[in-house]
Amino acid sequence: MESKKSTSDALRNRQLADEIAALKKEKNAVIMAHYYQRDEIKEIADFIGDSLALARKAAETDADVIVMCGVHFMGETAKILCPDRTVLIPAPEAGCSLADSCDPEEFGKFVNEHPDHTVISYVNTSAAVKALTDIVVTSGNARKIVESLPADEKIIFGPDHNLGEYINSVTGRNMLLWNGACHVHDRFSLQGIADLKKEHPGSKVLVHPECRRPLQIIADKVGSTAALLDFARKDDAREYIVVTESGILFDMQRECPGKTFIPAPAEDAECQCNECDYMKMITLEKLRDCLREGKPEIHVDPEVAKKALRPIERMLELS
Repeated sequence: MESKKSTSDALRNRQLADEIAALKKEKNAVIMAHYYQRDEIKEIADFIGDSLALARKAAETDADVIVMCGVHFMGETAKILCPDRTVLIPAPEAGCSLADSCDPEEFGKFVNEHPDHTVISYVNTSAAVKALTDIVVTSGNARKIVESLPADEKIIFGPDHNLGEYINSVTGRNMLLWNGACHVHDRFSLQGIADLKKEHPGSKVLVHPECRRPLQIIADKVGSTAALLDFARKDDAREYIVVTESGILFDMQRECPGKTFIPAPAEDAECQCNECDYMKMITLEKLRDCLREGKPEIHVDPEVAKKALRPIERMLELS
């Protein structure tokens, strides 16, 4: 029975993929998929990457339509960088716990309380928060950008407290941190990872800097999603415990077929907290319908977009 269902699902996915390919050609569209998307979405995507890399790649294409398979702030970032293109998102309800942990009004008050600070915001924020920012950073370039600033410069870093704490630890800075977090990365189990290390003594631990400090300390490699994938590709170990959203295992296994990748457990063993429910909201059906109907479309207020573009451009200058 299970085999018949699997075969039926595979046939349905193939049919949807064919429909999507035809619509993509008809609309002159490009499909961008974040690493944390469903496997079947990434299999048909034109580009796979992290949020900013996808937005920058979209800006380099000649597509009339950009379909962002990710969460809402990613669609906004693509629209900011590509204001004259149509930017679609198959699941507009797909939010982000980290971006949502930084309310623009509250963050604005926080910034105003520290007027002598340079404001650095993680790319995982809304357009409205980016508009309050001096420099946007990614998990991959945050350290380099912070180190490029004068050693005595006062800095606000938001919204991810864990990433900010990591950057403070490796740069010796004392940035003022906003207390935000990703609900996936903030819930990995230190004890669960220690237990996996006992079961797989030769394995290496790969940790995203959005994870809590104790997990960063035990890591063999701390880095962005792309950096962890690159490390696994070049490293000579055979087994890895992966402490980030489990969607990246598809890409790691595809690029490193002779290696074993083990998803780290969450503190709550009863839930699949190593998966982002928001990212998984996008399905092939939603992607097909989005292309066919030309909606839902991402819109960003032009004045907000103008202000939000400046810190992105500043990041590109410094990285």
